[in-house]
Amino acid sequence: MNRRRPDGIDPVARSRARRRALQAVYAWQMSGSSAREVIAQFAHEQAKEQADLEYFEDLVRGVETNVEALDDALKPFLDRDIEQVDAIERAALRIAAYELRMRPDVPYRVVINEAIETVKRFGAEHGHTYVNGVLDHAAAEWRATEVKAPRPR
Repeated sequence: MNRRRPDGIDPVARSRARRRALQAVYAWQMSGSSAREVIAQFAHEQAKEQADLEYFEDLVRGVETNVEALDDALKPFLDRDIEQVDAIERAALRIAAYELRMRPDVPYRVVINEAIETVKRFGAEHGHTYVNGVLDHAAAEWRATEVKAPRPR
């Protein structure tokens, strides 16, 4: 079965890439290693999982390169300092903020849903509700036109 969309994107491989990126960004946050080192550690597992390796690398490098700008952009939507947010939730928020701000080709609903699902899988019991709230408010500001647009039927 071919899962690829007409634009060539395989949504399942993208989801796998996001899950691996969450783990890699978490490892990067905790270890202080460079994104290059973390990507190398995760790359061999990516190949076995048939994830979108290019997208995985873009997310991890994008977060590392833009972490200060992403954290500053998230600040108005957080109820605490970014460093006080649970590490899994922080990684998910940074990845989603990167996608919302730097990847307009990815629909905001996909970004939010994927962040919620990865936090449900790897995070604290109710962490996904916090991530959902933050990202709903962020998307409403950062992607206002897209958020306000009528949904296709």
